[in-house]
Amino acid sequence: MKSILIKNGRIIDPSQNLDVLGNLLIEAGKIKGLCEATTTADEVIDATGLIVSPGLIDLHVSLCEPGFEEDETIESGTAAALAGGVTSLGCLPNTSPVVDDRSSAEFILLQAERAANCHVFPLGAVTKNNEGKELAEIGQLVAGQAVGFTDADQPIENAEIMRCALEYTRMFDRPILNRPQVPELADKGQMHEGFYSTVLGLKGIPAAAEEIMVNRDIALAELTQGRIHLMCISTQNSVSQIRRAKQAGIHVTADVTPHHLTLTDQMLETYDPNYKVLPPLRTQEHIDALIEGLKDGTIDAICSDHTPHAPEKKTDEILGADFGIIGLETLLPICIQSLIIPGHLSWPELISKLTCGPGNILGLPKGTLADGADADITLINPEIKYQLEPGHLKSASQNTPFLGKELQGRAEIVIVSGEVRYRAEK
Repeated sequence: MKSILIKNGRIIDPSQNLDVLGNLLIEAGKIKGLCEATTTADEVIDATGLIVSPGLIDLHVSLCEPGFEEDETIESGTAAALAGGVTSLGCLPNTSPVVDDRSSAEFILLQAERAANCHVFPLGAVTKNNEGKELAEIGQLVAGQAVGFTDADQPIENAEIMRCALEYTRMFDRPILNRPQVPELADKGQMHEGFYSTVLGLKGIPAAAEEIMVNRDIALAELTQGRIHLMCISTQNSVSQIRRAKQAGIHVTADVTPHHLTLTDQMLETYDPNYKVLPPLRTQEHIDALIEGLKDGTIDAICSDHTPHAPEKKTDEILGADFGIIGLETLLPICIQSLIIPGHLSWPELISKLTCGPGNILGLPKGTLADGADADITLINPEIKYQLEPGHLKSASQNTPFLGKELQGRAEIVIVSGEVRYRAEK
């Protein structure tokens, strides 16, 4: 494996509180540390004007294989991840069959190895077939290298099942990732319950649907001393509850998506199904609270919640359209738009939410440029501007509201295990 010298970049590694202009050497797939510009290497990459970051980590991504290959495959999804600067991702078990046993987890690993794009870490199902009735084979899934457990977009309704799951996974030091939403309150809902749902005549999903389950999950984490991770937080009161729980020493973490930081429920005035996501887009008041949660450390990570759907599943009829949008390839530019340009976060703060933050939640030895670490590196161009077109997307699906919009920032070069796996087209 050839050595690589990355020269003249702004090297940012929040795991080491590092933010310097300098040069970085890679040898035998590992980080060899900062070095002089005159160091010899088999390949030299000029990173002038670029940010050299640990490879981005996305906590939970739908890759859809097996069972829903019309939406995405492991090969196409990991190619989209690379284009977004993501070198490691957690793969949701919302497949058919569900990843609820060892062989299913090992299939994910095998397909990811064949694709040879980014690292893929299976997330095992909490319950068999994601039905919320009986615990999955947790121990066998751990043996199959599952790094965490989740029923994906199905909230774990039964509090006793959640309690048992937290107690069981605590033995393996694995987190439970739950999408907090009370199904009865969200039933048949299409968007955030508020002014615009009333005006548009669409059934709303109240903020309380999320907040009630956030409160329950925190209480169960305190009871069991298990690790709960709350996916896709979207409301002001959720942030407040998580903040108090952390101050009390409860093992709770949370993430937020870029689209929940920049889009509001008013976007549904267009009836465009690409604005139909779960949890629903909220109001600016909620966005402001989410940003504060990122700034003070209440929210640990930002993740794309990449949810691809074939065109026929995102129909022109909003009532019949599935929830969710793709997000891997817009992760960086939307974070730049909503957090860097307005001055809410510095670059080191943002990168921490995209690298060591999610890495720590899943217990991955990733998200760092420390000497001896795996050479997973993303070179970011923070200034480039471009219009997102369908031809730019590596994902098999195109369900994003950002098509045709001008974006700023992208991954220019992505290195995985010391090998250049992606270069942006000029």
